[in-house]
Amino acid sequence: MTADPIKRVAVVGTGVIGNGWIIRFLSQGYDVVATDPAPNAEGRVRHAIERAWPSVVKQGIVDGSSKDRFHFEANLVQAVAEADLIQENVPEQEKMKRLILAEIDRHAKEDAIIASSTSGIKPSILQADCAHPERIIVAHPFNPVYLIPLVELVGGEKTSTQVVKRAEQFYHSIGMKPLILSTEIDGHVADRLMEAVWREALHLVNDGVATTEEIDASIVYGPGLRWALMGPFLTLHLAGGQKGMAHMLAQFGPALKLPWTKLVAPELTEELQEKVIAGCEQQTIGHAISDLEKRRDDFLIELTQILEKYWPAANLNGPI
Repeated sequence: MTADPIKRVAVVGTGVIGNGWIIRFLSQGYDVVATDPAPNAEGRVRHAIERAWPSVVKQGIVDGSSKDRFHFEANLVQAVAEADLIQENVPEQEKMKRLILAEIDRHAKEDAIIASSTSGIKPSILQADCAHPERIIVAHPFNPVYLIPLVELVGGEKTSTQVVKRAEQFYHSIGMKPLILSTEIDGHVADRLMEAVWREALHLVNDGVATTEEIDASIVYGPGLRWALMGPFLTLHLAGGQKGMAHMLAQFGPALKLPWTKLVAPELTEELQEKVIAGCEQQTIGHAISDLEKRRDDFLIELTQILEKYWPAANLNGPI
C-alpha cells in the first residue's frame, strides 16, 4: 500500500523540544495539533509560538504558513487519530515513553509515522510494546528545533526501511538535515559527543580549575568557532598541515594516551550543583532568559547563512 503524503502532524508533549517542533512544522506550512496533560499547556505553547515566530519569519517561512494552523487537543487519542506523522516528546523516562508510544500506536492511522524525540533511548526499546513496531523511529532534534537543522534518524530492529526513507524525505522537506544512523547506540551520536565535553566541563568546575564562564569562553572563542564550520575531524585534518590527518596523528597521536580526561562523570553533589548554578546565574545577571533566547536565535540565523556561504554542503537543500 502506498502511504499518503504527510499533510497533518501531531505533537505529543509540549516542553521545550515539543514546542520547537510545533513552531518548525507551522513555519513549513503544516497543520499541527498538539496534546499535553500538563496544566495550562496550551497557553505555554501559544506563548512559545508568539515568542519564536519573528525568528522563523526572519529565517524564512513557506507560503501558507500560519500560526492559526495550530490546534490544541486535550485528548491524546483524538490528537493523533488523523495525523500522518506523530512526534513524541514526553519526559526522558523509558517506562513513560514506551507507555505513550504504545498508546499512540493503538490509535494512529495505519500509515502514520510515529517518531520519538528521545535523546538517548534506543528505538528497539521504545517499539517493544507496540503492535506496529515497524513504524516507530527515533527523530532526535536539537534545541531550538525551529532553527537547528540536524535531526538524527534511528530505526529499531523492527523499523521498516520504508518508514526510515519516508521520514528522511519528510524532515528534509521541512528544512532539516537528517542524519541516518545505521547502528542503534545509547545517546545516538551528537549527544554522545556533547556529553563528553559536558562531563569534562563538570570536572573542571568541580576541581576548581575554571568557572562556568571561563569554560564557556574557552569554547566560544576557541574550538567552537572552528567546529561550527568543519567539526572535530576536518579541524584536526587541517592541524596536520599539508599532510593533513596523517601528520596530525603521527605528531599528536601519542597524546591520546595522556591522562588528560576524566571520562567518567563526577558525582553530582550539592556543592557541584551550587557551583554550576551560581556560575550560570552570575554569567546572566541583568539578562532575562527570553532576551538570551532572542540573542541566540538571531545569532543562529546569521551563523547558518555564513555556514552556507563558506561550506556549500551546508545548504539546506542538499544532503549532509
